[in-house]
Amino acid sequence: MSQDSETQTRFFEFDDPADPLPLCVGPPMPRFTLAYEMYGRMNADRSNVVLLYHAMTGCQHAAGRNPHVPGLDGRWTEEMHEGWWDPFIGPGKALDTDKFCVVCANFLGGCYGSTGPASINPATGLPWGSTFPVLRMRDIVESQMRLLDHLGVRKLHAVVGPSIGGFLALVTAAAHPERVHFVVAIGTGIETTIDQRLLNFEQVTAIEADPYFRGGDYYAGARPDVGLALARRIAHKTFISPDALRMRARNEVVSQKPPHGWYEMNHPVESYMLHQGQKFVKRFDANTYLRILDAWQWFDLVKETGAKDLRDVFRRCRGQEFLVFSIDNDHTFDRKQQEKLVRPLKVAEVPFLWLTVHSDKGHDAFLLEPRLFTPHIQEMLDHRGAG
Repeated sequence: MSQDSETQTRFFEFDDPADPLPLCVGPPMPRFTLAYEMYGRMNADRSNVVLLYHAMTGCQHAAGRNPHVPGLDGRWTEEMHEGWWDPFIGPGKALDTDKFCVVCANFLGGCYGSTGPASINPATGLPWGSTFPVLRMRDIVESQMRLLDHLGVRKLHAVVGPSIGGFLALVTAAAHPERVHFVVAIGTGIETTIDQRLLNFEQVTAIEADPYFRGGDYYAGARPDVGLALARRIAHKTFISPDALRMRARNEVVSQKPPHGWYEMNHPVESYMLHQGQKFVKRFDANTYLRILDAWQWFDLVKETGAKDLRDVFRRCRGQEFLVFSIDNDHTFDRKQQEKLVRPLKVAEVPFLWLTVHSDKGHDAFLLEPRLFTPHIQEMLDHRGAG
C-alpha cells in the first residue's frame, strides 16, 4: 500500500460468557476486544487471507497511513501513523493485496486498542493494571482464532510472523494445522535462548525498579517512564548491528547535561539510545511490555501446542509449507535459532525452504529491506499446492 492510503482500525468485540477464551494461566476471559486492520479483499470463500503477527512492540497498523486510533491516552504518536510493514503490503508487494487479504491484530494484552492492562476493567471501572491476566503466546493466538471465526475465515492461505511474531506463527501452525496452508517465519526461533532470557530479565527489573511503577497500578499518576525507557535501550541494541548503530548515531547531538545524575554523555551513540528510550515511552505502556516479556520468558512450543515433543509439533504440519528466513547480522535471533527450527521440520518431513538474507541492518532488516524478502515470499504465496 502507499503511505498516502489511509486505513482505519476496526474492533472485534468478543463477548461470550458461555464459551469464554481459555487462558493458559488463570480463569478464562468471557470478554475482550481486539484492534485489527485489513488490507485487500477477501474472496468469495475467504481462502485468500494472510494472518500477520506483529513483533513485540508493534501494532495492528501494518500498512498505509492511520492518523488516529481512539482511546489510547496519547500513545498513537506520529511515529505510529505509518504502517510498520508498509513496504511489504500492497499491490505487487510481498503480501500482494491484489491477490490476498491481510489481517493484522494488536495482541491481546496490547496497548493499541486491544484489551490490555491500560484498558478499563468493566468490573471495577478502573484500568486493569496489575490485575490484568497473565498471558502466554498460546493465549494471544487463540484470541486471534476467535477473530478469524468472527470474520468467517476457516483456513488461512498463510500465517506470517517476524521476530516473536514467528513464535505465534509456529503456535498457530501446530495448534491449528487444519487452518494453515503456508507459514512464513522471519528472524525467529523455537525457544527462548539464554541470551534473550537475560536481556528480558534486565528489562523486567528496569521497569519494576522505577519508583513510579507501583506494582503496575500507576495510571492515576506519573508513569514509570525512566524504567520503561531503560528497558527499551536494553533491547534496542540487539535490534541493529553495531555498524548500523554507529551509522545511525553519527549525526546525533550529544547533550552536555547529564539526564539523571552526574554522568555526562560524551558520544553520539549515547544520545541516540537516550532518544530511543524517550521516544518509546510516549507510545507504549509499561504493563503491556511486561506482559509480552513474560509470555516470551515462558514460551514453550511443545507445551503450548499440547504436543509430546518437537517431532510431534511439526508432524502435525506435514500438510503445510514453511519459508524460514535468517538474517546474517541478527543479534536478537541468530542463525542458530532458525537452524533449530529447520532441523525438526526436516525430521518431520515438512516441506520447507530456508534462506539467509545478508544485511548490515541486523534484526531490523525485516522492517527495512523488503527487496531481500519479497521475491521469496511472493513465490511461496503464489504457489497454491499446499493442503
